[in-house]
Amino acid sequence: MKHKTHKGMKKRIRVSGTGKFMRRRAHRSHYKLAKGSNSWSRLKRDVESSKGDSKKIRKLLS
Repeated sequence: MKHKTHKGMKKRIRVSGTGKFMRRRAHRSHYKLAKGSNSWSRLKRDVESSKGDSKKIRKLLS
């Protein structure tokens, strides 16, 4: 039996060109002015998911 794609995971994760799962960082939703410019620029970038999470993500997206 085929597995269905987990739609919530599909919206949160993108796959990079090399096959890594990229996710957004936490602490971005509000209180932007309280954060410094350096920390805010760090939060803007996507980050690679951990190896343990990547295993679960691959299963949910397949």
